[in-house]
Amino acid sequence: MLDFLLNGILWTFALYGLCEIIKNIIYICTYTNLKSDGIYIIVAAKNQENKIEGFLRTMLFRILYGKEELVKDVIVTDLDSTDDTMKILEKLSKDYSEIKVVNWKECKEVIDSVKEAN
Repeated sequence: MLDFLLNGILWTFALYGLCEIIKNIIYICTYTNLKSDGIYIIVAAKNQENKIEGFLRTMLFRILYGKEELVKDVIVTDLDSTDDTMKILEKLSKDYSEIKVVNWKECKEVIDSVKEAN
């Protein structure tokens, strides 16, 4: 039961963080060279080699074949993983043009430039 509660709390925080990231994406599209005609999803991952491929493929399926027409690209950043997360991300970015892999410093610079503009 405790495990269920902890997972519920963690998912709640994850969803809140996702909402904040989406809000930042809107600002990024406004103040950077990203196209402003859609939504960009930023995914930050660290040591998720067992889960990241399934997560991204599920997201891409919804984007490509579902009703998520407004989503243009998925920007994925690796937070210095010590496992094979980065290799998986690079493979997926070669397979799908909708996935853009950037390092954390580049992603942070974009987000910081949005903060400074406000």
